Amino acid sequence: MARGEGKASNTHDRIGGGRFLLLLGMLVAFGPLATDLYLPALPAIRAGLGTTPEAVQLSITVFLGGFSIGMLGYGPVSDRYGRRPVMLGGIGLFMVASLACLLATSVEQLIVARFVQALGGGAASVLARAVVRDVFSQTEALRKLSLLAMITAIAPLLSPLLGSVILDLGGWRATFAAVLAWGILSLATVFFLLPETLPAERRGQLSLGKAFSAYLRLLGDPVAVGLLLAGGMSFAGMFAYISASPYYFIELQRFSPRAYSVLFAANALGIFAANYANSRLLRRCGAVTMIGGGCVAGFAGALTLLLGVSLHDYVPAVVLGLFLMVSVTGLLGANCVGLLMERYPLNTGAAAALFVSGQFGLGMLASAGVSALHDGSGLPMAGVITATASLSMLGLMLFRHSSR
Repeated sequence: MARGEGKASNTHDRIGGGRFLLLLGMLVAFGPLATDLYLPALPAIRAGLGTTPEAVQLSITVFLGGFSIGMLGYGPVSDRYGRRPVMLGGIGLFMVASLACLLATSVEQLIVARFVQALGGGAASVLARAVVRDVFSQTEALRKLSLLAMITAIAPLLSPLLGSVILDLGGWRATFAAVLAWGILSLATVFFLLPETLPAERRGQLSLGKAFSAYLRLLGDPVAVGLLLAGGMSFAGMFAYISASPYYFIELQRFSPRAYSVLFAANALGIFAANYANSRLLRRCGAVTMIGGGCVAGFAGALTLLLGVSLHDYVPAVVLGLFLMVSVTGLLGANCVGLLMERYPLNTGAAAALFVSGQFGLGMLASAGVSALHDGSGLPMAGVITATASLSMLGLMLFRHSSR
């Protein structure tokens, strides 16, 4: 019997294959949901708290930083003590901080609450990926990770649309109430439905110090660094888009919040389609080929975006470039983290944590770069995205060269 087949079968017996993936999709969606649901409300938050666009954008940047920091702790701790208790603790912290966001009376309070919210939410997002590697063999894990990315495309697909409706009905605070409700539902689902997927005999041999030392081995491995750059920089480009696009489309191009949400949903459909194709082509083409195609497509999209912005904001080219760039983020993330966890089978939690933490950490830097370069035009967004796509290509080259 292949590694993981017995555990996968047992888990499926308890939950059911489709419900198991939906459960994990709910957990992976913590990051996109907590970020995307309130995007249409950013101008309303700025007005309601009497602050600046840069301060409100900082709440996104801080969330990405907290998400990244939190995951670095959760991965090794879960390798030592199991996935389930760590996940429950993180979701509980997420719920408390979501309530604080809902009750914030100043932008400073909101920023602090968003940081703590991110620290908690990182547990669900990273450990859901580790659970997949716990119970499936390599090829099947890559396919399941791609399907997870396809399922979680529903979060950015629906979140801005739902957020704009909630904003119309209840104001910007209601968007955080919805995030809190998601946390409560997720906590109950994990508590009642998710079994422990890392048995004691597979984690008892690792001391906590050895679990954390895996980070040093990963960062000293050029193959791992190449995978981190190829997948992480693509994700960073998406978050540069997330941070800058509300201002660019709503305030600069005069899109309504509803129209902006529809545009955002179209990009999420691209993520969905790319990951569906990835899940179908993996066995025939292999993960390395899919990573190469994704990096090239993302770079082409970034160049199209830069050209569109440079040509006096030619919106069709801007939209096309963003669509290409955003669509491949899930494909790259699923294949890169899958290969990384396979390379470090005794430290899958740490490998997943470093990868996803790296994604959000690089996303934080890209978001901060867009804010720092803000000049009232679309050039900061296009420039940062082009830089991230270029670094993603460099990561691909490092990975392929080191793999030889």
